[in-house]
Amino acid sequence: MRFAVAERDAVLAEAVGEVLAKRCGPELIRAGWPGGRVAQVDALWRTLAGVGMPAALVPEAAGGLGLDENALAPLMETLGRAGPPVPAAETVAVGAPLLAAAGAPQLAAVLGGSSLVAVARQEGAPVPFAARAALIVVRAGDGLRLYERGEVRAEPVASVDGSRASALVSAPAGGGLLLAEGPEALAAAWRRGVLATSALLVGLGARMLELTVAHVRERRQFGVPVGSFQAVKHALADVEVALRFARPAVLAAGWAQAAGDAEAAVRTSMAKVLASDAARLAARTALQCHGAIGYTTQYPLHLYAKRAWALAADWGGPAHHRELVAGWLGLTGPTGHGSGTDLGEGMHG
Repeated sequence: MRFAVAERDAVLAEAVGEVLAKRCGPELIRAGWPGGRVAQVDALWRTLAGVGMPAALVPEAAGGLGLDENALAPLMETLGRAGPPVPAAETVAVGAPLLAAAGAPQLAAVLGGSSLVAVARQEGAPVPFAARAALIVVRAGDGLRLYERGEVRAEPVASVDGSRASALVSAPAGGGLLLAEGPEALAAAWRRGVLATSALLVGLGARMLELTVAHVRERRQFGVPVGSFQAVKHALADVEVALRFARPAVLAAGWAQAAGDAEAAVRTSMAKVLASDAARLAARTALQCHGAIGYTTQYPLHLYAKRAWALAADWGGPAHHRELVAGWLGLTGPTGHGSGTDLGEGMHG
């Protein structure tokens, strides 16, 4: 089966890409780190909301664009390539559709770009962007509940990617607005989050490859460009191949989710494995090919590499998703999600 991006999905990704090309460079990403001018990031998000990004998966009747999961792959890959420090997967793929389905009054603020959504996927684990997001989705028993920022306790914690503004979240029992309930609703929300994160990783990998190719064309040793060395060529070719394998897997996962295919869960896990491995390979290769400059915080490579490392482990790391695929193939026994409190519990059922 061959996968391609439909025109309606490509239009949104292109519109978002045009905004990001003009306004999202390394300095904008740095603005999301501690001590940065986060107001610049918020202004960019409002601009992206103006072209309809948070509304992608929201039904037209609720003020959205009415697109499906097929739109996530090109949209999130575009965001990943640019690297804005925002909870894109959480807000666009998980939060906005849940708020729309529940008829939540906070939806208008999300679609307008004035509110970001964070998602607490596992009890006791750091929640990316919970220190900044106005709305936080929390798993409560067999359901998902929405809390305003002031209704929860959020204790900031350090992260390898400082722009993720992570925090430990404590929510009051029985509070919040019920957004969804039941194993199927939880699994669907989880799969969308995994899909979006996979596409972000493909975009990040592509961005690091672009930076590295540009560097080895300019950097010279022994009187010739570093990129002319066979070892460098082969290393970068390996990254390109990994990304080319990951990209169609992400598209396939989006198609499976949108079509309600019986293999949507396993396709989504396969996409996360391939995208995570490709992005981590891109980061490792980029650092090796850049040499010492690649390890400095002044050079922008670390902004993308640290994001890739964080996202590769987010929404289930490669080992976790390999285990799910192995279970689906009958190679292992049924697997769970650690303590059983993860948002994705039941995904593989």
